[in-house]
Amino acid sequence: MQEPRKKKTYTVKEALLKAAAYCAYQERTQQEVRNKLYAYGLEFEEVEETIIRLSAEKLIDEERYAKAYVRGKCNLKRWGRRKIMLGLKAQQISDYCIRQGLKEIDLDTYWQNLLYLAEKKNRTEKESNPAVRKHKLTQFLLGKGYENDLIHDAVQEVLRAN
Repeated sequence: MQEPRKKKTYTVKEALLKAAAYCAYQERTQQEVRNKLYAYGLEFEEVEETIIRLSAEKLIDEERYAKAYVRGKCNLKRWGRRKIMLGLKAQQISDYCIRQGLKEIDLDTYWQNLLYLAEKKNRTEKESNPAVRKHKLTQFLLGKGYENDLIHDAVQEVLRAN
């Protein structure tokens, strides 16, 4: 029977180089890097010192991460503000960084995304009862993270067009 392989542990210097490459590849949160450093076998003090060093060298920047996250989720996945905010909170991003990130949302694009999703869902919805159809559209858009007042306006606009 084969013995289980031991995980390789790294020195602080090796871990710093690996973490720097990890951060250079794409934006990372402090928590993602922290988890990676613990996986490399570093102790608490070593991990925290490395995080501070990476932050000082601008390899970790949570505000920059939040802005990139917001742009990606809003423009590519067409998520609403609420879902984006929850995603950032789940990654332990500070409220300040979340607020800065949400400023990246272009309001015209946001509205167009909402209308696009409402029209697309309306086209594929088989429900003929208008009240049930409206409810299903609303629930779908709530799940995408949009705000109630905007959803109401978008659903009204889409249903009027039919």
